[in-house]
Amino acid sequence: MAGSLAAVGEREAWHATYRHDGFLVARGLLAADAVREIRETFMRLQAGPPIPGCYAPVPLEQCGGDILKAYPRMMQPHRVDATVRRYLLHPRLLDAVEACLGESALAAQSMFYFKPPGARGQALHQDDYYLKTRPGKCIAAWVAVDPSDQENGGLQVVPGTQDLAILCPHTADPEASFTKDEVDLPAGLRPLPLNLAPGDVLLFNGTLVHGSYPNTSRERFRRAFIAHYVPASSQQISGWYNPLLTRSGDEVALPANTWGGPCGEEQDL
Repeated sequence: MAGSLAAVGEREAWHATYRHDGFLVARGLLAADAVREIRETFMRLQAGPPIPGCYAPVPLEQCGGDILKAYPRMMQPHRVDATVRRYLLHPRLLDAVEACLGESALAAQSMFYFKPPGARGQALHQDDYYLKTRPGKCIAAWVAVDPSDQENGGLQVVPGTQDLAILCPHTADPEASFTKDEVDLPAGLRPLPLNLAPGDVLLFNGTLVHGSYPNTSRERFRRAFIAHYVPASSQQISGWYNPLLTRSGDEVALPANTWGGPCGEEQDL
């Protein structure tokens, strides 16, 4: 489903599509000025000093050929920057998330990916392997800051995995993926590549298998702001994500889910 919330119309239509497919693409959900502010905010943070617990780049000459050491992803930047926090709680994002969920949401995580040319991709995985939301599932809002396609490391989702249980991962190929976990797909299912324009937002649930291609372009970054939310009815989450935030910005702590699940491990990141 494409379009902003205003163009799509009834929240019930968003909810039905999301429940059926496990994902939807909201084209142009964030306006150009909002995308510009997000881009400028993160480039300002990137140009500044390292941020303990959030961002620890390595000088380019010390990267040993791994460009992602110079441009690592930022983790939980909303905890150190007011503008990022404002976008994590942006009304248009929250309206879309809550339309998909059919209930209020709590903000659990913010991230930013720079993904410069030459960067590895991210192996296929499920978000709730890490967030461990119970009951129900988390939801991601993946905001394209640059044009995103297969050449510069765009996303791929796997339709048909939205209703699966958590799949136990194996170790990914470190030459292809910057993260260590990878899941195998059930027979007959294939990844679907998605092309996104700046301001488009991909919303998807916590068991939808997804990943990204390597950035094989010569000059194009593939920057993206990613937010994760959980239903307000959630009773547990991995303790690493506490405190969560309500729409009004109040902090909420959920009991920590330390059960390793079907894979027999406790996953916090």
